[in-house]
Amino acid sequence: MAHRPKNPLIPTREGVSPSCVAIPFTKPAPWASVLQFLSERLPVVTPAAWATRMARGEVLDDDARPVAPDAPCEPGARLYYWRHLDDEAEIPFEEHILFQDEHLLVADKPHFMPVTPSGGTVRHSLMVRLKARTGIDTLNPIHRIDRETAGLVVFNIRPQDRNAYHALFRDRVVDKRYEAIAAHRPGLHFPLTRRSRIEEDVEAFFRMVETDGEPNSETHIDCLEVRGAWARYALVPHTGKRHQLRVHLDALGLPIAGDRFYPRVLRGPQEAEDFAEPLRLLAHTIAFIDPVTGHPRRFESRRSLDWPGV
Repeated sequence: MAHRPKNPLIPTREGVSPSCVAIPFTKPAPWASVLQFLSERLPVVTPAAWATRMARGEVLDDDARPVAPDAPCEPGARLYYWRHLDDEAEIPFEEHILFQDEHLLVADKPHFMPVTPSGGTVRHSLMVRLKARTGIDTLNPIHRIDRETAGLVVFNIRPQDRNAYHALFRDRVVDKRYEAIAAHRPGLHFPLTRRSRIEEDVEAFFRMVETDGEPNSETHIDCLEVRGAWARYALVPHTGKRHQLRVHLDALGLPIAGDRFYPRVLRGPQEAEDFAEPLRLLAHTIAFIDPVTGHPRRFESRRSLDWPGV
């Protein structure tokens, strides 16, 4: 199984960290060559494509030496390679770096960009772009936002600080504020708090739904501005369930403009993005006491949400 290597001899390439797969301790090895092993263990890449990569020196051993396609399999040997998608779609939007010091990098992410490589996106994920741009191989996001959501993402730089920063979100001692443009309902009175139990939709793994039971999610919601059928809302999540803000607004009859999953599925997760119709959800503000320096940190996105039809 592929996993993140820790070998300092194996560098990143164009921002992409190397992946690693180990040959099992099986004697005699049931594979005639490393090429046969890789083709069987990682069949998403064709044997011809593996052979081409190996000819270009893109498969290395623990000593950072290129491995030949006909090299014999040595049980326990680790092989390193870089994820590459020949048909990866370009994301025609740019991220911005708002802040950087020796401990943190804060990026302002556009819509449609995943924070880390996922599915059909590797080179155009935020983390890979930032690694290629800054040359900092140790960048690690200390929290995530959906690929559809724009706004702030905070990265830790020094590996020795990683646990301290991750604990901020695990212990919920971070103040986060989002903005959304969603439907306007004159009958609702703000501010209000939505509490509910959110679980994965058994009929569609990529959606979440409210269910009966003890609440496991909470969002404070206020209305900031109204323009006809739409309004701009401030959202403060006190928990971090997947799609929480989208589910809570939809449950109130306030679906977010551009949402392709709520209240109904308009396009599945594998279908092409409509870059002209982003989800109007923005991670606007984040604040916390830095666990490493002890200093207060507060960051605001410089992005704004487009009103539908404008």
